[in-house]
Amino acid sequence: MQKDSIALLKQLFEEDKLTEQKIAEMRQDERKGVQTLLKRYDVKQDRMNALEQQFLAMSEFELKLRNNGYVNIAGVDEVGRGPLAGPVVAAAVVLPQDFKLLGLNDSKQLSESTREAYYEVIRDNAISYGVGIIHNDVIDRVNIYEATKLAMQEAINQLDPIADFVLVDAVPLKGLSCPSESIIKGDSKSISIAAASILAKVTRDRFMKEIHMSYPAYDFASNMGYGTKHHMETLSNQGATPYHRKSFAPVGNVEVK
Repeated sequence: MQKDSIALLKQLFEEDKLTEQKIAEMRQDERKGVQTLLKRYDVKQDRMNALEQQFLAMSEFELKLRNNGYVNIAGVDEVGRGPLAGPVVAAAVVLPQDFKLLGLNDSKQLSESTREAYYEVIRDNAISYGVGIIHNDVIDRVNIYEATKLAMQEAINQLDPIADFVLVDAVPLKGLSCPSESIIKGDSKSISIAAASILAKVTRDRFMKEIHMSYPAYDFASNMGYGTKHHMETLSNQGATPYHRKSFAPVGNVEVK
């Protein structure tokens, strides 16, 4: 039997078109190029299996709640509690029961390009989602913790259909119209919270890139308002922008531009 060329096998591998029969044939093929390709295939399969297991583990909260009769389970998360400038942003997401996105995780664990790609997938497939944005003036008035809860509540209120159970990352929320559970490090334990973290992160990053255009010296497009060395030096030399949080030290000690 004539063997397939290594070039053809590589093409099938790259296009994810290797069948089980073809893999079995390759395991009997002693050519070095084929064995090298098989090693790449096995590594890829191991990685995919690991991602499958991770996704299943992160679906346990949602599965348990569905088994108890809940349907519209919302995950809620926020970004932007620590920066010296910009808003705090929260998102709420209700995912369909058959939703699957391997690699979904805490937004901080993903590259920017992956976050952007997942952002579109989540928005396109979610049953409903909402995004709450609380700007620095409100943060200064009520404090960052209360502002975070306001952003979360705003995001939840945008859900249509509404949630019948809410999973929240770390922050306990009171006064909701449905039951809720606060999960420490929930963005790495629940697919719904992880999805919310991505919507919130991408939304806030895009906002910070927009205000970077007006205040390029602060490099908001890179530091996203966090107190990097460059940001701190610019803040000290040029003062605060209208987007800085005056209640955060050391912003309160400098003049507003």
